[in-house]
Amino acid sequence: MTDEDFSQVSMLSLFQAELETQSQALTSGLLALERDPIAADALEACMRAAHSLKGAARIIDLMPAVKVANAMEDCLVAAQRGHLRVRREHIDTLLQGSDLLKLIASGSSSESANSEVETFLAKFEELFLPEAKPRPQDSAADFATPDHAQEQPATTSSATLLVGTVPQAHGNIGSDRMVRVTADSLNRLLGLAGESLIEARRLRPFADGLLRLKRLQSDLASAFDNLHAVLPPGSNDAAVVEALAEAQRKLRLSQAFLAERLDELDSVDRKATDLANRLYDETLASRMRPFEDGVRHYARTVRDLGRTLGKRVRLEIVGGSTGIDRDILEQLDAPLGHLLRNAVDHGLEPPEERLAMGKPEEGLIRLEARHNAGLLQIAVVDDGRGIELSTLRETVVARQLATRESADTLSETELLAFLFLPGFSMKAGLTDVSGRGVGLDAVQAMTKEVRGVASVSSEFGHGTRFQLQLPLTLSVLRTLLVDVDGEPYAFPLAAIAKTLKLQRTQINLLQGRPHFRLNDRQIGLVTAREVLDRGEPGSEPDELSVVVVDAGRGDAYGLIVDRFLGERELVIRPLDPRFAKIKDISAAALMEDGSPVLIFDVDDLIRSVEKLASSSGFRALRRAAGGPEASRRKRVLVIDDSLTVRELQRKMLGNYGYEVEVAVDGMDGWNAVRSGPFDLVVTDIDMPRMDGIELVRLIRKDAHLKSTPIMIVSYKDREEDRARGLDAGADYYLTKSSFQDEALIHAVVDMIGEAAE
Repeated sequence: MTDEDFSQVSMLSLFQAELETQSQALTSGLLALERDPIAADALEACMRAAHSLKGAARIIDLMPAVKVANAMEDCLVAAQRGHLRVRREHIDTLLQGSDLLKLIASGSSSESANSEVETFLAKFEELFLPEAKPRPQDSAADFATPDHAQEQPATTSSATLLVGTVPQAHGNIGSDRMVRVTADSLNRLLGLAGESLIEARRLRPFADGLLRLKRLQSDLASAFDNLHAVLPPGSNDAAVVEALAEAQRKLRLSQAFLAERLDELDSVDRKATDLANRLYDETLASRMRPFEDGVRHYARTVRDLGRTLGKRVRLEIVGGSTGIDRDILEQLDAPLGHLLRNAVDHGLEPPEERLAMGKPEEGLIRLEARHNAGLLQIAVVDDGRGIELSTLRETVVARQLATRESADTLSETELLAFLFLPGFSMKAGLTDVSGRGVGLDAVQAMTKEVRGVASVSSEFGHGTRFQLQLPLTLSVLRTLLVDVDGEPYAFPLAAIAKTLKLQRTQINLLQGRPHFRLNDRQIGLVTAREVLDRGEPGSEPDELSVVVVDAGRGDAYGLIVDRFLGERELVIRPLDPRFAKIKDISAAALMEDGSPVLIFDVDDLIRSVEKLASSSGFRALRRAAGGPEASRRKRVLVIDDSLTVRELQRKMLGNYGYEVEVAVDGMDGWNAVRSGPFDLVVTDIDMPRMDGIELVRLIRKDAHLKSTPIMIVSYKDREEDRARGLDAGADYYLTKSSFQDEALIHAVVDMIGEAAE
């Protein structure tokens, strides 16, 4: 079916297609209005959706739907004009209107539909404010777009019905037409596309072989020329001379012919490779769906269930753009529904209980998706009361699933595994929502069916996390390929905050470790060779290739790689279970030419970087950034108004070999630091005449002193005090409350090196 050919589609089917699209936009907008009743964008999106549905229903003469959509539009227009403040009752009724439109479009009996419509309209009138009177249904407004939406023409064709405009604020929901294709057909198509890609790649080695033949022909031509040159002058053997000339002529013709064919082959190679790549990419994309496409509707489900149970609940989808196999996403529908209902009913506390515990009245449920180690990780996380292990233990004993003695010896993981048993429930009574013990059993059955694993963890008073680890037939990951010690590695693009070329002169030391500034933020630096325990580079270029990775916890590091190889979309292959967990690696993939590439586990990679940082493992980079120091005894200026602290620091540093001078307050320290060069300034914060923060700022403003390393040693151990000192320009912040001889010495060595070099 082409874009213009809708002759085979009934008008009702067209309306149902538009209803599916617009109801998603309407639901998203209404849920946004529930949190912010005066959100202009959400009001506009909802009004446009209702108006489009009214116009589409009128075209096919579906008058019950026209009445419902008209009432919904009146309510939304009144809210836009300030005549009505949207309350929760309005949201409930508008969502019921959306459901009623689906009922009407499904072809239910006219008597039943008309009865539902009349009940709906009567309820709607009760909710209207006196000044927000509905517009007459037969007014011209039914056929023309409202003043605030004149730029969007009224729906007037069946083609527009199918592909009705969706507000951009809510993405491209339903903007693509769908064609039903079996999964087997897609799998076969993907296999053929992969084969075509490999075959296209084989042209390049063949072309390289012909280039070698061309070089051999050139060598042969040179040999003939040399042979002609060594013939004796005036040779009487005419036959030999003629044969040699003929061989040279044919060789030149052969060279010309080969050059032409090589040019043609190069063109064919480029076109075939490009076509095969595009075919493979398109086929691969058709097999995947964004996670959010399959779970977006749960926001309404969670909200409605929460209202039924007297709870305020918000669903947050994390990793919505994660690509998931379509079959896996369909199989996830029922298990995720069970887990979400379980979280609302069992996990979240009533509002009064949450407020008493210091939690927000509104409960939060997160639905997360991500790729890890070639597997799909799905998590349902709530911030509710969590699972009380003692109660669970008693339930296990009461249901005679374990004896008292064995139950007391069960670990937390073993105890939580009972939740997945058929018929097991911690709820005493039965309700419409839970209590039968079939929800988690269904989740376990689904994960086993696809050879996955389900697990649960909980912290009493803080929430519960259900984790599904599922295999992917095809798990697609967009990556950045880099070279480290001559081998390719892949970074998931989703985990990369930025890539850049960094000059060595931009590297500075902060708390004794190499950093560089990015968007007013200090980013720690480490070489990928150090993390992977590879050899030292043969050369140290002035310009470094840096990948800034972010694990989502606020931690970011810049990893220095040898070079960037470009962006690739890889099909992930799980690692052999016999390897267990490989440090810093999540999975592997094959390139188009069949060569393997390892994919980084960014979370694990950052843990390795942090471990390296805690053990002061950035020596190689610091040497490269700082260069060699002259052999001399380094000078340290200690500034503190406490005689005891001042003398303690002087003796410690002096015993370690540093040359130490002291100052009694900030002003004295300012005069001292200008009197002679120092390799390091160690200062307190609270001091008379001039405090340490002001002193640090003065040093940083001075053209001759601004590069001097500065360490703050203070009793103030709050995070805001630390941030204040570092923001002023200090390179290191050490608290006196945890003061130890080794801590100070190690910090000084990290910053300026040993006392003498």
